Parts: sequence; C-alpha cells; structure tokens
Amino acid sequence: MSSLFDYDSPFMRGLEWLVDVIWVNILLIVTSLPVVTIGAALTASYDSLRRIREGEGHVTRAYFRAFAANFGKATALWAVYGIIGAGLAYTWIVLRIDGLLIPKIAFSVLWVIGFEWVWYLQSRFENTVGVTLRNSLLFGISYAMATIALAAIDAIAIYVLYASFMYFIQGLFLLVVLGPGFVLSIHVPILERVMKPQIQAGKQARTQADAEEPTQADESGA
Repeated sequence: MSSLFDYDSPFMRGLEWLVDVIWVNILLIVTSLPVVTIGAALTASYDSLRRIREGEGHVTRAYFRAFAANFGKATALWAVYGIIGAGLAYTWIVLRIDGLLIPKIAFSVLWVIGFEWVWYLQSRFENTVGVTLRNSLLFGISYAMATIALAAIDAIAIYVLYASFMYFIQGLFLLVVLGPGFVLSIHVPILERVMKPQIQAGKQARTQADAEEPTQADESGA
C-alpha cells in the first residue's frame, strides 16, 4: 500500500501542483507591478499553468521564456484592453449619463468577453495582434457557456478577495494563495477542453507541412 507521502501519491502530486500554482501567482503579481507589463504577465501565466498541467519543464524558466517571447504582442493587446477598460470604468464611475447606459453595457460585455480569452489565445497560438483581438471576441461569443463560466469564476474570486479584505486580515494571504494565478489555473482546463479541436487541427496542419517539405525540396533539386 502506497504511503500518503510517497512522491507519486495523489496527495503529493496535488501538493506539488499547488506549490507551482502559488509560485506562478507570485511571479504574475511581481511582473505586473509596472502595470504596462500586465498583458505579458497574464500571457506567461497561461503558458506556464498549461505546462504545469501537462507536466512540462521548469516553472520559472517557462514563465520568463513565455514572458519575453510574448512581450511585444501581449503589451500591444494590453494597451488596447487597458485603455478601453479605463475608459469604460470612467464612464461607469464618473460619466453617469442615462442615455449612455445601453452602449456602456454593450461595450462592457464585449470587453469582458474578449478579456476572458485574449491572453490564453496569445499564449497558445501564433497570430498577429489584430487576429488575436478578433479571435478573442469570436471564440468568446461562439463558446458562450465557457465564457460565462470563466467570468463567473472571476466574479467569485473577486468577491472572496473583497470580503476577505473587508472582514479578515488574512485577505492578504489569500491574494498570494488564491490570487489571479490560482484563478487562471482553473481557466486553463476549461479553455483547453473547448479549444481542443483547434489545437489538434493546428498540430495536424504543422505535421502535414513538415512532411511535405522534404518532397518539395527533392522535386526542386531534381
């Protein structure tokens, strides 16, 4: 009978996963402090958490590799979502005009839909900034139930943190343990499951392209 504390026991694997997720959460918080780097930090977190789930590589190395590789595009995406998000926040908090209520709701919903998807798509697929922006809305709307689930998870996490800060000093500890990194770790299996057909199609296309290259090279050489 295997011991609870054996390295390969479910308990130890779960503990190892939790430690890795907490570390990704810390990296996410630290690398988001300059604010301009939030997009790259979210993208690197999705990439690292997916690799943790698949048992790939070293967490810190994977995080900073993804952070650097996606920095340019992720920062451009963050500029779009950050500016629009700040504008929407201004209209809700300061610009309280009844005639703008419906447009504010519509744009806010679109912003949430895109935000729930854009960082995962940037971490998972190689596309231009424009295509990633478009796909974040297309996939977000096409897979509405998944988007609602992601938004609900975020809403619960925000409420838990708010309640903790309001009523318990331990709320600061929750920010480290159950912060954005932990929330994204719940997002990953949902997004991976939904996007599985697209991921498999992409792998098949790359495999086919790799198989055709030597044939084309032989024909040109002949």
